[in-house]
Amino acid sequence: MAHVPLQEIGSERDKALDKRAFAANEQTLKGREDDLAGLRAKVAEGWGSKYRERVHAKGKLTARERIDLLRDPDSRLFEVGTFVNHERAFGKLHAPGAGVITAFCEVHGRWTMVIANDNTVASGSWWPLTPEKIQRAQEMARRLSLPVVYLVDCSGLFLPEQSRSFPGRTGAGHIFMKNSELAAAGVPQIAGVFGDCIAGGGYMPIISDRVYMTEQAYMVIAGAALIKGAKSQHLSSLDIGGPEVHVHQSGCADVRVPDDPAAIEAIRNELEALPSSASGFYRHGADAAEPHFPASDLTGLFPSDHRMTYDAAEVLARLVDRSLFWEILPDRGRELMVGVGRVQGLYMGFAINRQGLIDDPEHRGAKKPGGILYKEGIAKLAAFSRACNDDGIPLVWLQDVSGFDIGVEAERLGLLGYGSSLIYTNSTNQIPMFTVLLRKASGAGYYAMAGLPYEPVLQVSTPITRQSVMEGRTLAIAAFNTKLDDDFEIAVEDPEERAQIEEGMRATEERIEGDMDPYKSAAQMDTDEIVGVSELRSWMELFAETSYAACGVRRTKNPRIWSLHDLAALTEARA
Repeated sequence: MAHVPLQEIGSERDKALDKRAFAANEQTLKGREDDLAGLRAKVAEGWGSKYRERVHAKGKLTARERIDLLRDPDSRLFEVGTFVNHERAFGKLHAPGAGVITAFCEVHGRWTMVIANDNTVASGSWWPLTPEKIQRAQEMARRLSLPVVYLVDCSGLFLPEQSRSFPGRTGAGHIFMKNSELAAAGVPQIAGVFGDCIAGGGYMPIISDRVYMTEQAYMVIAGAALIKGAKSQHLSSLDIGGPEVHVHQSGCADVRVPDDPAAIEAIRNELEALPSSASGFYRHGADAAEPHFPASDLTGLFPSDHRMTYDAAEVLARLVDRSLFWEILPDRGRELMVGVGRVQGLYMGFAINRQGLIDDPEHRGAKKPGGILYKEGIAKLAAFSRACNDDGIPLVWLQDVSGFDIGVEAERLGLLGYGSSLIYTNSTNQIPMFTVLLRKASGAGYYAMAGLPYEPVLQVSTPITRQSVMEGRTLAIAAFNTKLDDDFEIAVEDPEERAQIEEGMRATEERIEGDMDPYKSAAQMDTDEIVGVSELRSWMELFAETSYAACGVRRTKNPRIWSLHDLAALTEARA
């Protein structure tokens, strides 16, 4: 029973897809990924070189320079929330990345969540959605029990937009509640204070376990300008709340350091003192390995046109170690593949939608389209999700789903009830779950497969993701249904009215298509990050290593006592 029957899946790319189709897919996706790289670079610029020079003139480093010093050399930074507020204007101003950088960062081999105010954007002010972005990062860290590092250089709320970031359940003050929840959960928090830390920016580091202040830093409820106006006192902010005050008098900070590099080095030393990652223990003697079939093939295997199909097994073969996978319940609910593979030597569960035509068990000899959730598939997902939760196996949902089956037969078969069982399971699971929106993320299927409303640790989209209740054309037909015949043609004779309906349907379809753009979803925090298809394997590695990093908090079982073995034994074919 301890043996996990991993088997090789997938095939060489020339066998998986003909060369012409592969080249066409690759060309399209490469263009999308080049666009993604350009937009990331634009966000990383903040407000540009002029504002970087202002920071340097003060003898300080920019937020990104601080992060580069913090992370291990040659390690990759995994940013989340890069496109929050993308293309959103605040008067004549923009707030790239909502003025804050949130990222998974390796320090002395330990995965850490870093939250850094971008001091090139309005001195690190908080804009609309900045608090929500910070809270989302804090929640990821809490769920994974990863240390949090705050690189604080924040002049408080961007006051012209205060009404959209101060009040409400997730307003700026909720950050401090998250600080408290992390502390209560025993998650280490370390803060470096580098400059202006006014009002909320001053509160942000206080609950941290260790607070470092540079000679230029100050933490104040109200800055010198406000005190001068309110109390007619002429003081500098350093006089009010600099390191002399908070390290040596108030005790609100712990250590005084001369400058930015010294603070970063001290924070690195603090992180080195924490327990090392537990991932080596949970590998059970296995070594990390690359997929047998290269992950770079994915850019050619994915058709950008959501109506075209691909082989789900070929995708998994380029995500899991050595392209080895144990498929669970392979003969039931064929619209989905579920099972276990290793990533970086660590066991991970996977659920992915199959595309194309599949056998219809309800009607012998018939076929039905994949990418849709039917009775058996929904039941399979629920049983697999429960078993992974019971066994402590982190779960990755690879969505390319058009929604639930609909119609008289679907209702007779009780899809509502089966869907409720799956939703309950995913809502109450304790394991880390991660969701990847490969292409389509539609309707209740998006919810059922652990979409963002069901609080996965992290949800990422690709540049070809389409997130919606229904497609633009379908929605236009539904909106104008009373004006259409049974063939969905306009059933109106009057030329003027006909033209109005045509224009209305066209405008509706275009608006919905625009709403499905992944950058729009990322801008309003309906997805956590946009990642290239070519990057999916590296994100799987992040999911696996962060899931197993924390010591003493996971309830992972050893493979001898997995519920999955029982599920497989009860459903395997008899001789």
